[in-house]
Amino acid sequence: MQKLIYAYCPKLLTFVPICAMLTNGVISMKKQNLVNLVRYHVEKNNDAFASEVAEIAREFDANGDSKIAQYLMELISTANFYVPQSNYKNLKYLRKVEYSTRPLMLPDIIEEDVIGIARAISNKSELSKFLFYGSPGCGKTESAYQIARVLARDILIVDFEQLVDSRLGETAKNVALLFDEVNHLPYNKVIVIFDEIDSLVLDRINQNDLREMGRVTSVFLKELDRVNEHIPIIATTNLYDNFDKALLRRFDATVSFDRYSKEDLIKISDSLLVALLKKAQNAKQDMRLFNKILKNLASIPYPGEIKQIIKTSIAFSDESSEYDYLRKFYYSFYGNSDSIDIQQLSERGFTTREIEILSRIPKSSVSRKLRDQ
Repeated sequence: MQKLIYAYCPKLLTFVPICAMLTNGVISMKKQNLVNLVRYHVEKNNDAFASEVAEIAREFDANGDSKIAQYLMELISTANFYVPQSNYKNLKYLRKVEYSTRPLMLPDIIEEDVIGIARAISNKSELSKFLFYGSPGCGKTESAYQIARVLARDILIVDFEQLVDSRLGETAKNVALLFDEVNHLPYNKVIVIFDEIDSLVLDRINQNDLREMGRVTSVFLKELDRVNEHIPIIATTNLYDNFDKALLRRFDATVSFDRYSKEDLIKISDSLLVALLKKAQNAKQDMRLFNKILKNLASIPYPGEIKQIIKTSIAFSDESSEYDYLRKFYYSFYGNSDSIDIQQLSERGFTTREIEILSRIPKSSVSRKLRDQ
């Protein structure tokens, strides 16, 4: 026989079914859950009430009562329960981080995928677990932050320093506790980020991996299967090929960030240079020379790295020379500026004026040396 037990929810202004299923005369909900619900209702503690309902929903789902579990979760989501930000201070394995309001520069092909994930989260689809992978500096973490910014959600990042423990078996226990924290977060208000998740879960059959990490991965897979689907999770990694295939199957969607063309990287580098030069006092733009340096590179670094190189070049440049940052920038790729090969610069397509900037040798001397060679 099936029977619903109701409790009044002040935010919904209605009665909410908080437990169900009398199967063979045994109530599937624990007595403590019922006591907690009544207490939270009397105390008008809506946040704790919502968390308790979520706990009951997970219990139903684990016992095969998925329809009731889904109904309860939808009710709580509709009620728009919210846990105050101050409660984040009580989290041990998650920490809130601020995100930048600056727009993120991505190739169209990657931006389309990122926008699609934001839409999936916003529309409360059944997709909630995402993996961003690619080389360092390609924008994985920043893209996750931008999704949170666009959706006006808090970012909670997993604190691996707290999570990983050198004592045998402790990390696996901590992973279970981490997911308990995740499952009690406010619905539709946060995004959880596992940045560089490879530091936690590696290929379980990798002989170079420790048995302990194998146990951690197994616990992680189990908890990921049970995680509250109303809490979006975005994981990032540089080591996609080393991942356990069982882990990859747990994610609803994976996005590769290694899809920058050379033209994409030049365009993004140009935008970065313009933005950074606005903060410089005595530096001027020379986009033609800057682009020529980039086009001469066999491989242009990804945005995260190229931004740092530009910043360093500007910071270390001679303020008395408005284009000296370009010399610094060039030799950050081609080694020591003390050993200058004018002929080589000419063969790379640089004009006498540009060689003057890159070598600090007057144009007249550059022209004479090129004629003599």
